[in-house]
Amino acid sequence: MTDRKTQLAANLEQVEERIATACAAAGRKRDEVTLIVVTKTYPASDVRTLYELGVRHVAENKDQDAAPKAAACADLSLSWHFVGQLQTNKVRSVASYADFVQSVDRPKLVTALSAAAVRADRETGCLIQVALDAESGDRGARGGVAPDGIEELAGLIEDAPGLRLDGLMMVAPLHGPYAGRQQASFERLMEFASSLRAAHPAANMVSAGMSGDLEAAVAAGATHLRVGTAVLGVRPRLG
Repeated sequence: MTDRKTQLAANLEQVEERIATACAAAGRKRDEVTLIVVTKTYPASDVRTLYELGVRHVAENKDQDAAPKAAACADLSLSWHFVGQLQTNKVRSVASYADFVQSVDRPKLVTALSAAAVRADRETGCLIQVALDAESGDRGARGGVAPDGIEELAGLIEDAPGLRLDGLMMVAPLHGPYAGRQQASFERLMEFASSLRAAHPAANMVSAGMSGDLEAAVAAGATHLRVGTAVLGVRPRLG
């Protein structure tokens, strides 16, 4: 355990240095950017160690992993972010522990999340996942709504009991005109975020950037980074 804590502390320090350097280069203050550590496939013991090291935001992408982990760490003051594609049959479970769902991408999911949040007597922060590779009315390869669907979803979330519209999320696209162009894709996301804030001033979160491209996200103006591998190490191959 001591070795693992030492390893995680060193990795966290390196990530912090990267974020601080990126903020300085972009003329931003370090406290403008929140680090979310993506703990998928790693045990609750790692989450506890990260908490001891000062991490307060963690993310998961599968409910079957997240639910027991959140329960095991329920005594910690953590903010849990759900970042994976979410099926409606998992919504009730996710709403019981997730403080934020970053992958809202269709009206049916808004309806289901709202009902589950009300049932759980919780307020769930929602980020609309944007897919630059999605055609109008479709979802992207990694989930997400086409840009022209953002405002419809924003209105639905804002009107939905138990939900709070917090902003936008994006994973850099693998296909389409923005494939391999992380900086450009994040800058485009910021344009959508500015438009969203104009209509919904409280929706000021922009979640973008991961281990390999966090600098580009900071440069573009992201407020939240989702970093897994750079903190926890390379995940073992499954199967």
